[in-house]
Amino acid sequence: MRTTFLNSIWKLCLLFGLLIVIPQLLQAGDGVRVGAAAVNLKANDHMPVAGGIHPGVAQGQEGELRAIAIVLEKEDVTLAIVTLDILMITRDVLDVAAKEIEDETEIPFSNILINCTHTHHAPSTMQVHGYAADLGFTMRVQKGIVSAVKKAHAKLSANECDFHFHLGREATIGQNSRQLLPDGSIYWIGRREFVRSTGPFDPELPVLAFSEPSDEGLGVLQAVLFNHSTHTIGTIKPGVRSPSFYGLAGQRLEKDLGGVFSFVEGASGSTHNLTLSCAEATDRIASAVKEALTKAERRPVKRLASRKESFKYRVRTFDEAAEEAAVSTYCRKWVGESADNFVPIFRRMRQQLASMQGEERETWVHAMVIGDVAMVGVPAEFFTKLGVDIKNRSPYRHTYVAELANDWIGYLPDKDAHELGGYQVWTGFHSYAEPGTGERVVDKAIALLNELKEEGRE
Repeated sequence: MRTTFLNSIWKLCLLFGLLIVIPQLLQAGDGVRVGAAAVNLKANDHMPVAGGIHPGVAQGQEGELRAIAIVLEKEDVTLAIVTLDILMITRDVLDVAAKEIEDETEIPFSNILINCTHTHHAPSTMQVHGYAADLGFTMRVQKGIVSAVKKAHAKLSANECDFHFHLGREATIGQNSRQLLPDGSIYWIGRREFVRSTGPFDPELPVLAFSEPSDEGLGVLQAVLFNHSTHTIGTIKPGVRSPSFYGLAGQRLEKDLGGVFSFVEGASGSTHNLTLSCAEATDRIASAVKEALTKAERRPVKRLASRKESFKYRVRTFDEAAEEAAVSTYCRKWVGESADNFVPIFRRMRQQLASMQGEERETWVHAMVIGDVAMVGVPAEFFTKLGVDIKNRSPYRHTYVAELANDWIGYLPDKDAHELGGYQVWTGFHSYAEPGTGERVVDKAIALLNELKEEGRE
């Protein structure tokens, strides 16, 4: 009798334990281990600031210029997503950093995505227009990438974090900036007599949040990624270095909400903020991200995956007389007396590119998957039309573009934009790939996404 009673108690305890453990087991494996870190990229007033046609000068700084790393780990797969508060940078620097990360952390080279936020208010890290890279700052960026990833990797959570996602929207900060002018040219700078837009604007603002597990929605934040597609231009204080409105918003949100906030620049080669102050843009982005976080829903992460593959392209051939006429005609009509400050710079870039016409070069196209959310890394200032095409053709419902990722090969316009002309397609170090390269990058990205999707079905 006593044995029967004890057996019954044991069975009840076992059943009670299973009722507690089984739901936990069913939920186990839906999260991802997370580590995040930011490294300050220190700069000074002697460094030439990139972002204009001539080297910029800055006195002082607002906010921090940072290398931010978010490392994600699931089973035997580790990804690293790095964002840099600089204009852009080429693979000769980034490949070295990624290889060092691979050697020191064992995160595979192909699983490391490095994106530039495209702030126009940081020291130069490349040759373009009328200035070259500041080598001291460039090496500081390279070391900062490695340091940020190593710190984030060391901070990987012991337990899996929850992944929350919401597709927000911010439609007021940017617009298509390639406006048609009355004479049929495309707006760059100078007088504004807009007729109409010549391409789309993408207002999507996806927010990816990683937090400590919680039964009551979003837990304590560890890391947040947000993505939007407008040129990162503007400072609150005049004449200073700055991460501009996206970076300033992220740093404000860190103070308010905790965690590490990282902005990933979307396909913004053809979109700018033409109306708002930097202060207002900062407020609106911070509010939009914060609102998205309140609506973010927990999503399972069954899988992490990455494919980064080589992509070959060619330097375009060009007609020097036609290029000279396009630049000088626009500048003399729409810029006025400043034309003589710009036209010779474009001429010198073409002179340097002349011997390189038709040359084959190699870069990277990258696709990553976090659960059911995909991110595509493209190595250029990517026109928004091309970014939207990737989203529309992707096998993943939630697909977002990280431009200026892993390399920089100038602007990549769509074929229609090449026909329309304008600054972004004038030949120079800022734009030298042959027409059609942008569409080929889209095709390559879709092929990588399809491969990742198919692998996930196995």
